[in-house]
Amino acid sequence: MSFTDFVPSGNQAVDPAVYDIENAAIDREGRLWSALQEQAPWDGRTLVDLGCGSGFWLPRYQEAARVVGVEPDASLLGPARARAGGATVLHGSAESIPLEDASADVVHARFAYFFPHPRFDPSAGLAEVARVLRPGGALVVVDNDTEQGEFAELLTASSWAAPQGQDRYARGWWAEQGAATTPVLSSWQFDSRADLEAVLRLEFPAELAQGWLDAHPGRRHLSYGYLVHTWWAP
Repeated sequence: MSFTDFVPSGNQAVDPAVYDIENAAIDREGRLWSALQEQAPWDGRTLVDLGCGSGFWLPRYQEAARVVGVEPDASLLGPARARAGGATVLHGSAESIPLEDASADVVHARFAYFFPHPRFDPSAGLAEVARVLRPGGALVVVDNDTEQGEFAELLTASSWAAPQGQDRYARGWWAEQGAATTPVLSSWQFDSRADLEAVLRLEFPAELAQGWLDAHPGRRHLSYGYLVHTWWAP
């Protein structure tokens, strides 16, 4: 089955192993994770990880009563199911969530689909999330901050990032939907320089990645700003 709203990612779909290294480097301080829990606690609730990829984050939702991963890339379903930690992993997309109406309490979406910009309106996905959320349930979207952190400097200079937006447009779009946006400044921290180099070369054009590496010899970390958009179902 294919989904009209699905475009294969330029990172995880290209090199899942390096993307796992990237996931392992994200937010080792726990600042982003704390913000997610504060915005919409999932203890004893049903949580949907929308765009769960190869399932890296699924085992972390241990406090939830039920965890459902939804992923449109069929090539990632097997790896996600292999390490789901008790989660159910389904083939679906933001606009086609294979769940019943009002069956979830919290939906998380990390760096997937909900990148509003003048050429892409994610309203159809938001309407589908509203369908599966119970009244008062929350959609929590993790987006990139284009203003805070060293990652933001790379992001705004990258030609690859243009389809996801490189300005403040997303903040305004979410505000118009009635969402609250919380900035979180955290970091990437890698176990080795080689890991950082591999991830930067996966995420950014070669010249841009090499320029940053040359300007920061020996570094194994960089600051990374996130935007956490929280939208509540009526």
